[in-house]
Amino acid sequence: MRSSNPVLSGRGFARINPQEIGSRDLNTIESRPTSAPMSIDDVVIKTAGLFAVLLAVGTFAWSANSPLLALIGFGGGFILAMVNSFSKKVRPPLVIAYAAAQGLALGTISRMYDQSYDGIVGQAVIATACAFGGVLIAYRSGKIRVTPKFTRVLIGSLIGYLVFSIATIFIGFPTGGLGLLIAIGGVALASLFIVLDLDQIEKAVAARVPQEESWRCAFGLMVTLVWLYLEVLRLLSILRGRD
Repeated sequence: MRSSNPVLSGRGFARINPQEIGSRDLNTIESRPTSAPMSIDDVVIKTAGLFAVLLAVGTFAWSANSPLLALIGFGGGFILAMVNSFSKKVRPPLVIAYAAAQGLALGTISRMYDQSYDGIVGQAVIATACAFGGVLIAYRSGKIRVTPKFTRVLIGSLIGYLVFSIATIFIGFPTGGLGLLIAIGGVALASLFIVLDLDQIEKAVAARVPQEESWRCAFGLMVTLVWLYLEVLRLLSILRGRD
């Protein structure tokens, strides 16, 4: 089953213009004034809220176990992701709607994986959390630094992976050792993109961007974590299929 970030081609939403950060001109980022700048707590709270919505809707989709819900979720999620990614104005209701759409898709797909590989969903959730925790620790300790070269390499790899993902729709996903290596690469790539999200959040807080921007940061982090979860699911299914 093919798994990929539904907005791989729209990662531009997660980048804040360095010139805007340097000038710290809030009006270049948000057209209207705000009462308070964004904080880390704002991002954490909104991210937790979005995942609560995803979990609630995902639980419903798991129980319904309807492929139609997955189709609606992915289709609606893709459209909402594009709107949220390229909209200059932050629209919280659309961000929440995206989380709900992803809940429909992930709940159904997770149920399908679990029916084929008992317990795989729990393993994927734990692995995703561990990957996020590991990347967070590495980033905070300074072992991973975001440089222009690092960003260019990741973006280039992402474009190549996107092209490959589209190709697998027609030629199928590779099997055997090659398929395993590609699945590992997908997990690694998604994990490294967490670094860019964390860097974005840190720079946005330092630039004292408007509080509304915390919705955009939370949305970006959710997109990456959902992508990572799907890649982990695929990798685990390949590993368990080899048993």
